[in-house]
Amino acid sequence: MVCSRTSSTICAWCMCAKNADGARLRLQAPAKLNLYLAVTGRRPDGYHDIVSLMVCVGLHDSLRVDLGARGLTVASGVAGVPDDETNLALRAARLFFETVGRPPNAAIRIRKRIPVGAGLGGGSSDAASILTGLNRHFGGPLSLDDLERLGLKLGADVPFFIRGRPALATGIGERLSAFEKLAPASVLIVHPAVRLSTAEVYGCLNLRLTTCGKKPKVFASKSRVFDASQYLCNDLEAVAGSLHPVILETKSKLLALGADGASMTGSGSAVFGLFKDPSAAGYARDHFPKLRGWRFFLTNLVL
Repeated sequence: MVCSRTSSTICAWCMCAKNADGARLRLQAPAKLNLYLAVTGRRPDGYHDIVSLMVCVGLHDSLRVDLGARGLTVASGVAGVPDDETNLALRAARLFFETVGRPPNAAIRIRKRIPVGAGLGGGSSDAASILTGLNRHFGGPLSLDDLERLGLKLGADVPFFIRGRPALATGIGERLSAFEKLAPASVLIVHPAVRLSTAEVYGCLNLRLTTCGKKPKVFASKSRVFDASQYLCNDLEAVAGSLHPVILETKSKLLALGADGASMTGSGSAVFGLFKDPSAAGYARDHFPKLRGWRFFLTNLVL
């Protein structure tokens, strides 16, 4: 049995196979980029209001879910990815089973490709793929709105991954509106050998010094194609760069190697360059200095 893509998501997909022990699902969980991230205020609950343009890319984690298991477990074998109740994928599975009234039985194995602590949304995407994959397998007991509400209980980015389409996110990231004016682009993602804590970056943010919100309101008109060279912006980039100057150095190098635009994604530490010409992206990857522990991903926007 193959679970094909549905209108609820274009970023994630699953394949379902039967064996003697029950069903096994194979899922993909894509990374995301923040092409634009303006922090507009701090809320009384400690969260920040944002305006962000988010899009999936071809880089993804792979998850295998064995529904013939007893109880809920998760494993990845990757440092920094918990194998207990703090793991978002495991929490997503438990939340789904509780919501639909099924016994919580699943052994989740995550093959991590998305770097941890990079701002690429790997944990949130893993959680979303579990919610959507289980929902498809059990016949769709939950609507898209239901899934997004569950996802928001796990993290602000999870509803985006459940919907899976380029979107303008507002509020804390949970209010989504489709954004269809993105041009195809090749992407070179560079992950320096550093990790950043989202809480640390936001904790160091001075809202009086943010600048992205002062840029032209390109999002006010959906008739305009997003121009990477003009509108890429991330209010968290300066903070992250002050903690790890290599982030800003990476951005400068990508631009010097021909990127049409470059920016940090999320709260970092990954930096990406957008290229209209795939061969130019390949050239940048081949000529970027190779340093110990650094990772490079040549991929594309998923539109």
